Amino acid sequence: MLQLFGDVATELLIRHDGDEGLFKAYDNVEFIAPVYAGDYIEAVGEITNVGNTSRKMTFEARKVIVPRPDISDSACDLLAEPIVVCRASGTCVVPKNCQRK
Repeated sequence: MLQLFGDVATELLIRHDGDEGLFKAYDNVEFIAPVYAGDYIEAVGEITNVGNTSRKMTFEARKVIVPRPDISDSACDLLAEPIVVCRASGTCVVPKNCQRK
């Protein structure tokens, strides 16, 4: 999940600053529901606060598809409602000389 959140943070920073920046630290991570091989996860995030060089962000990962090996090796079900599996918040830094926007 944290690797997914790192990818989301990179995209947010590129969109906001034109630079991928650096992930400084997570403030909080909550693992809410289990994730298994074959689960399809969607991760989203948003910048919640912009400092001089720091960007505070929140993230959420949701399970949206689960495998159905009882039917066949390639069968899957789309969940009627996504299941939130993880939430986190953290801080990224984009050095002033790297900010292009």
